[in-house]
Amino acid sequence: ELVPSIMSNMLNPDAIFSNNEMSLSDIEIYGFDYDYTLVFYSKHLHTLIFNAARDLLINEHRYPAEIRKYDYDPNFAIRGLHYDVHRALLMKIDAFHYIQLGTVYRGLSVVPDEEVIAMYDGSHVPLEQMSDFYGKSSQGNTMKQFMDIFSLPEMTLLSCVNEYFLKNNIDYEPVHLYKDVKDSIRDVHIKGIMYRAIEADIEKYICYAEQTRAVLAKLADHGKKMFLITNSPSSFVDKGMKFIVGKDWRDLFDVVIVQADKPNFFNDKRRPFRKVNERGVLLWDKIHKLQKGQIYKQGNLYEFLKLTGWRGSKVLYFGDHIYSDLADLTLKHGWRTGAIIPELRSEIKIMNTEKYIQTMTWLQTLTGLLEHMQVHRDPDSQMILEEWKKERKEMREMNRNFFNAQFGSLFRTDENPTYFLRRLSRFADIYMASLSCLLNYEPDYTFYPRRTPLQHELPGWSDQLCTGTFRIPFLQERVQIK
Repeated sequence: ELVPSIMSNMLNPDAIFSNNEMSLSDIEIYGFDYDYTLVFYSKHLHTLIFNAARDLLINEHRYPAEIRKYDYDPNFAIRGLHYDVHRALLMKIDAFHYIQLGTVYRGLSVVPDEEVIAMYDGSHVPLEQMSDFYGKSSQGNTMKQFMDIFSLPEMTLLSCVNEYFLKNNIDYEPVHLYKDVKDSIRDVHIKGIMYRAIEADIEKYICYAEQTRAVLAKLADHGKKMFLITNSPSSFVDKGMKFIVGKDWRDLFDVVIVQADKPNFFNDKRRPFRKVNERGVLLWDKIHKLQKGQIYKQGNLYEFLKLTGWRGSKVLYFGDHIYSDLADLTLKHGWRTGAIIPELRSEIKIMNTEKYIQTMTWLQTLTGLLEHMQVHRDPDSQMILEEWKKERKEMREMNRNFFNAQFGSLFRTDENPTYFLRRLSRFADIYMASLSCLLNYEPDYTFYPRRTPLQHELPGWSDQLCTGTFRIPFLQERVQIK
């Protein structure tokens, strides 16, 4: 009876979702990251990064050539996962630092729950073992969190090489493997391997989307100022923007900054800006003003604020990396922030399917039955309760498989939000699947976060069963719980 009413209220995958009340009428300046914000890449890019990093491991770090038999699997990992550097384990952790059992992988194989519980003395990861503020494993932290979309090939490569060593009984140091893979992935970017490949075949790697220009043009028509701050190099950005926006793309932006080295850009006051000429050469001129139509390199946010005067809540900056793009801006500088989460669209489409809704409705019903009936201690009742617990576990696994067979949804563990969602909720005022979602809203639209009931504000399952909100057959008349 519940399924039709739920399906009549489908979620909109092109909507913008609000964590914090914000009116676009207050926003005068719009800022953007480049990769996975203004521009989206095809599935071929992650294969390119994986293959290039794998070859660097073999050619420069002397790893066995046999690891070439492993190809990139786009369906293996999801963003937001944690990696235990010392134990070589990839896992999903919720907002309360609890590991979601059944999502811990050593190589390409899941680790049994009993083994995970034995290793971690339960399933909780202490705060001092978690990654630092930016998700990195450093200063004694044993966990690394992968928040970047570019990190999907890195997680898969780590798992594949771990798998090879384990299958061939090769003794290795997990810390060295983690560092070598991290360095190889980094070198794919730093050495220009990725940039050159994309520039050589831009139509293969960049998803052309005229809506990016439509968004920028709409903002310009309404008198909004715009700027771009990216870690990518000048020529790479220029060719990409010409492809997706047009040769006149710089006319839309008041300030363009490349190779900004975020998140250091938001914290390091020492690096001055340098102008980049048409040939990509760095000039030595002292920068007194950030001019429209010019491209600048390096710099820092403090100098940026001094030269532009763009401060506080009248600025809205969009990026895909919760830490590097958004965290410092909202915590230290008072800017408004928008997170671009491409996975959101596909997850909402799954959540709108009848099969998913049926599964979730029954899972909630089972949970209510367990909560309601656990007071019955006779053997027959206890046997039924155990059957329900088993079925509930199976339904949870089914729910996980709707999204990703290994790790499930980006946003949820079982009942709890993921660690990823916790950070998203903290550092992003609004979030959406792509910038094109802005086209659905007027420039003076106000986003209101929905009032999410706290646990003590919700009626209990037993109350709902009583009132008929979730009336379950055969439970209308029940024994009063003392």
